[in-house]
Amino acid sequence: ETTEMTNREEAEIQISELDLLSSMFPYEEEFIVTDQLAVAELKHYVENESAEMPSSKVQFILNVKPEVSNASMVEFSMACALPLKYPTVLPEITVRSSLLSRSQQIHLNSDLKTYLMQNCSGEPCMLSAREWVRDHAAAYIDKELSSSSVTSNAVQSEDITFTRLWIYSHHIYNKQKRKNIIDWAKELSLSGFCMPGKPGVVCVEGLQTSCEEFWSRVKRLTWKRILIRHREDVSLEGGGHADIQKQRKFSTLEEKCFDAHGARGNHMDLGQLYKFLEEKGCADIFQMYFGVEGH
Repeated sequence: ETTEMTNREEAEIQISELDLLSSMFPYEEEFIVTDQLAVAELKHYVENESAEMPSSKVQFILNVKPEVSNASMVEFSMACALPLKYPTVLPEITVRSSLLSRSQQIHLNSDLKTYLMQNCSGEPCMLSAREWVRDHAAAYIDKELSSSSVTSNAVQSEDITFTRLWIYSHHIYNKQKRKNIIDWAKELSLSGFCMPGKPGVVCVEGLQTSCEEFWSRVKRLTWKRILIRHREDVSLEGGGHADIQKQRKFSTLEEKCFDAHGARGNHMDLGQLYKFLEEKGCADIFQMYFGVEGH
């Protein structure tokens, strides 16, 4: 009985996500459902208690033009299929472009899959997948073209990546966890902030390797729910200490408590969080966390 219910819930989520996509991308050259029958079956299943589980997956294509000045001619197409258990399981997406070689396409699709595995746990994620393709796909066209010249470049100093992770947790109350977050950030030379309470928000920024080490420690602690809501990576060509400092939006890692209210004094004032993010030039992140405009 209960699994039946969740299947229906999943089907409802799929339908509302398809509705959202068609309202955001009304033109066929951006979004086209390739299997109308599967959608009809899915709707029938949601609306009729007695209906059988649909037999086929909903399939559609999203076409994306990357936001890169010189890539106005490039278009990537995302062929998508939603397994019946989506969003509990990940969508099946294959990104293609006439300008991608076979190995570039494999590389791109495997990185997209990794991104989805890390960021989309049980939530509808077609829009984030599309955004990831829009922001990252064009870079794969030039990747690996010059395998012969790699050796000559190896002499140059290693490029380093500056990373900022925006972590979302259902709640952060535990004093020991809060201490770990601050101590580990210090140890790994990360700046940012931690907002305890419900929800819990943690931002860390610094060297990519340090951010990844921080995340691997934090997620090993026991959490009701914790995930990386958003991740920013900036490649610093041969970047030194000064270049890293320049990228930082926060000076140290501090715990930020915004006027608590609520019975246990643990619900943070999100308006104040918004102002704080705005001052730091990160207002757009608020929307990623809470899905609404802040003001």
